[in-house]
Amino acid sequence: MFAMSLLVANAQNDTTAGQDSTQVETEAQTGAEASPMPVHATKTEADSAYVRNDFAAAVEMYESILKTSGESATIYYNLGNSYYKMGNIAKAVLNYERALLLNPGDGDIRFNLELARSKTVDKVVPTTEMFFITWTNSLINTMSERAWAKAGITAFILMILGLALFIFGKRVIWKKVGFIAAICLFLVTVLTNIFASKQKTELLNHDNAIIMAPSVTVKSTPNQSGTDLFILHEGSRVIIKDNTMKEWKEIKLEDGNAGWVPAHVIEVI
Repeated sequence: MFAMSLLVANAQNDTTAGQDSTQVETEAQTGAEASPMPVHATKTEADSAYVRNDFAAAVEMYESILKTSGESATIYYNLGNSYYKMGNIAKAVLNYERALLLNPGDGDIRFNLELARSKTVDKVVPTTEMFFITWTNSLINTMSERAWAKAGITAFILMILGLALFIFGKRVIWKKVGFIAAICLFLVTVLTNIFASKQKTELLNHDNAIIMAPSVTVKSTPNQSGTDLFILHEGSRVIIKDNTMKEWKEIKLEDGNAGWVPAHVIEVI
């Protein structure tokens, strides 16, 4: 992943200044005057624009790369860094979220996402969940769907070898080793496939979104005459509960609060 020079500048983040150079500044810098974007931008050209502090041009190039070459965790990550530098926190959060969805085990993406979230107005406290659920989700998010799938295939092959050792082993000790290994590897195969399936579901569902408007009033019903429930600001993450209507979407926060917002104020991760 392209390591952008993103250093934390203020005193509150001094403790993170020694971390990886991918950490972003707490205050956005203004980019140089945007230069014309190449017709077919490359990642190298986009990275060069970023290094020159020409963040507007970098954004255009990274967006172009995503349109022509498809999704990439690296490009989403670099795009998020560029938007952060421009002071567009909502877009930065959105692209960090998309990068993390494709590469959930990347610590740099997660760190920069949390840093960008710290700049948002709304501080939503998730509802309490059982410790083993939190631990399991953290384990699942250490790798992507493809990585878990590969781990499952590897475990399955090793399980077959364990069974072969159990069946064809000449000595009792080797039969025991093969049997125990086969049982353990069978469990690993099942778990890795479950984890891969869960990650794939996350990729396909598209039921999370980011508030893109500076502020929006959440309504009790899908119309402007509905009762005002609460206000959300740009950069807040929401869960889409009802996606059937075109003009309005029912959303839910991690703390359990729910309501309706106009469809145009959110962008799906």
